[in-house]
Amino acid sequence: MKPEIRKTILTVEEIGHEGGPVVEQPLFVGVIAAVVKNPFAGRFAEDLTEFMQALKPLGRELAEKLAAALGGASKIEAYGKGAIVGEAGEIEHGAIWHEPGGWGMREALGGTLAIVPANKVVGAIGTRLMVPLGHINAAYVRSHFASAEIGIYDAPRSHEILYGLVMATGGRIHHRIGGLAAGDIQGEDGLR
Repeated sequence: MKPEIRKTILTVEEIGHEGGPVVEQPLFVGVIAAVVKNPFAGRFAEDLTEFMQALKPLGRELAEKLAAALGGASKIEAYGKGAIVGEAGEIEHGAIWHEPGGWGMREALGGTLAIVPANKVVGAIGTRLMVPLGHINAAYVRSHFASAEIGIYDAPRSHEILYGLVMATGGRIHHRIGGLAAGDIQGEDGLR
């Protein structure tokens, strides 16, 4: 059950400030997404795991392309994933992306520790989705709690799914609410 891809999109945002002083090193936030035919559109399927396994190479490929667009895997500090399912599908068809998208990023980034934040929705053409971001090695790093928008103007059609990944080269510009600092990560459990 090889995925049928209609199109992909890759965008990179460069952020120099958020109202405060311009930072010396801008934050880069990238989004990559693929619009895939939903093989389950309009019908209930008991087992979705074959398609989940078939999506794994796509997850890895998208993760590698996105990391490269942001300067390489060593530059990535935050990530997230999301799915927008067309109207003839169901939310579980978006959940299929948890393993291919999450493990694809973990592998492309060299084995990260923290859970990959996610969001998913069923929607019409042009639906936008805010995807949460978190630090790649410690979920409690507050400075890296952020989000990025995924969406494509002509997707997903009713029989499609948009699967997306988000990465950032750092935390929020001008973060100043305390909590665990990225420099203080212990790296033992994916939390701290």
